[in-house]
Amino acid sequence: MSRFEAKKPSLCTSEPLMSEGVRATLSVLKGIVTSCYGPSGRLKQLHNGLGGYVCTSSQSSALLHHLSVTHPVLKILTTSVQNHVSCFSDCGLFTAILCCNLIENVQRIALTPTTVISLNKHLLSLCTSYLKSEACGCRIPVDFSRTQVLLCLVRSILTSKPACMLTRKEIDHISALILQAFLLTIPENINDHIILGTSIIVPLKGQRVVDSTVLPGILIEVSEVQLTRLLPAKKSGALKVAVFCTTLSGDVSDTGEGTVVVSYGISLENAVLDQLINLGRQLVSDHIDLVLCQKVIHPSLKQFLSVHRVIAIDRIGVTLMAPLSKVTATICSLLLCNRNDTIWDELKLTCQTALHVLQLTIKEPWVLLGGGCTETHLAAYIRHKTHNEPESILKDGEYTQTELLLIAEAFCRALESVAGSLEHDGGEILTDMKYGHFWSVQADAPSVVNWPDLFSQCGCGLYNSQEEFSWSFLRSTHHPFVPQTCLPHEAVGSASNLTVDCLTAKLSGLQAAVETASLILDLSYVIEDKN
Repeated sequence: MSRFEAKKPSLCTSEPLMSEGVRATLSVLKGIVTSCYGPSGRLKQLHNGLGGYVCTSSQSSALLHHLSVTHPVLKILTTSVQNHVSCFSDCGLFTAILCCNLIENVQRIALTPTTVISLNKHLLSLCTSYLKSEACGCRIPVDFSRTQVLLCLVRSILTSKPACMLTRKEIDHISALILQAFLLTIPENINDHIILGTSIIVPLKGQRVVDSTVLPGILIEVSEVQLTRLLPAKKSGALKVAVFCTTLSGDVSDTGEGTVVVSYGISLENAVLDQLINLGRQLVSDHIDLVLCQKVIHPSLKQFLSVHRVIAIDRIGVTLMAPLSKVTATICSLLLCNRNDTIWDELKLTCQTALHVLQLTIKEPWVLLGGGCTETHLAAYIRHKTHNEPESILKDGEYTQTELLLIAEAFCRALESVAGSLEHDGGEILTDMKYGHFWSVQADAPSVVNWPDLFSQCGCGLYNSQEEFSWSFLRSTHHPFVPQTCLPHEAVGSASNLTVDCLTAKLSGLQAAVETASLILDLSYVIEDKN
């Protein structure tokens, strides 16, 4: 007889962010994602205590998928980031770090959550409007007739994933292949609505990365013996293909609650096999050269087709069936090589991210300057607007300028902290007082020295230190300034080594971070059912 236990009452926690345990857990999560950020981010190994698969990565999609999160507050944050990544593939760590920073900074301010949430919403609108405006100083147009900016975008994504363990030569090679694969999915004849094709990533493990290549069409694995025996010796023109998404194994399907009536003396298995052979005769009479089946083909049918010089390939799998069903579309295969399984999995995920980001640029053909420069530039812009033009935000008079300045400073410091997360070795971080860009100095640099001698370019690579700049340490107090917004046309037009981010993904990440932080700050109670 089973034993019944009394139902436990639900656990109700008021003001969850006031709990030291919740704050400590948020701090740990922030430390994890912050330490993974950027090209020099630290890798993480995740596995459960019982053994099994070990994930080595610094990507948010892999980390959050394997990270066990139980507290409801953290679950809100991680779920929001995962939803963002599932839609846009990129900027997951940016979203998580910014969200944690916003929550942490606001908790130090003695303002009500309602005031904080409302003003953060105004600041988010200010950021979005600026980043989408023609006056934006950190936005570059994407010209699809030239490859420079597109290659910079792909190269930036590959460089930011240290677990791929690629050399500079390998990054350049894979970047060119990803861009080639993307261009092969764009149809030649474009109507009002563009329907992109598919890039299929095919694993070739144990090979050199530089042996990777791109082939138009779908690559299907066939044994060499099968090819030499079954492929016609002289075949002019294309092969006629028959595709089956159902099983051809001869198994009788489950009838559910129905019944199958079989006449006396009739073998159901033989009857089904006869039908399969009849299908084979029809395929031969229709001059089919290649039969592809998602599932299993009966050995007798395989033998029949082989005798009649028809190639039969089964167990194709569901992954290839979607592109096979529209094989007339623009489809290509990226043969991706790498040295071992773990690195290949990370590289595959990175290539999928890059291909998706390239697709996003078709809808919004712009990129944002990367390397922390957009964050520091945006922070300088917000400080200037809130100090010098507060009436543009405080239109309804509901909040005071003091409240606006407090929240704006917390918002700007959250953005600057994201940029600062790119430095993992204790180096100094500066911003110039002209463009508001990000500059990093090595940790072992001399204490008294001329700053321009210590670095050659800003984080995104657009400006060099030979210009006349005045400098400020990141997060230090300085008078707000107007960051210049004019991008040098010749520098952008001939740019080949810029670090850039996808505008669509970055904007979505910014919005997700602010809205998720607002949701968490607005939590009054957490009710957990412990049964």
